[in-house]
Amino acid sequence: MVELAAAEGTKDVQTVTTSGVPVTPTIDGVTVRPAPTHTDHRGSVVELLSEHWPEQFRDGAPHIYVATIVPGVIKGWVCHMGQDDRSVALFGRLRWVLYDGREDSPTAGLVQTVTQTEATRALITVPEGVWHAVENVGPTEAGFVNMPTVAYDHGDPDKHRLPIGTDRIPFSFDR
Repeated sequence: MVELAAAEGTKDVQTVTTSGVPVTPTIDGVTVRPAPTHTDHRGSVVELLSEHWPEQFRDGAPHIYVATIVPGVIKGWVCHMGQDDRSVALFGRLRWVLYDGREDSPTAGLVQTVTQTEATRALITVPEGVWHAVENVGPTEAGFVNMPTVAYDHGDPDKHRLPIGTDRIPFSFDR
């Protein structure tokens, strides 16, 4: 039997502070605002968006929809040029992958991931020009609500797409 010394393995890097705040770099303009679920004997409530949150609410809520994803499926890559997306996981396990494709951004080229479940909900704001995809990484159907800053234009959708396996984004969904 061959023994492996600990020094031969890969050492983990810090991912959160002692307070639980992530230390990973974030894309300029992306916000992740915790959306805790409040429970009592009657059930639960989670706030998704409020005008009291000026950084996330700046354009109101002109369009709101719910989407679901079956296990193992990825929706994306998409990018908007005239709106921000604001999304919150409702159920299941979702991994959001964001890529800053804006040439003039201080975080151009940065990849950011955020995983959510109903126990770790957060309002993710994805600014225009940031490519994003969402993957169901859980064993059951997952769902999220999206509240873009501009209403969907069925005649002229503000949705630009790249294939999941594109080499233009330095991220692979292969596990």
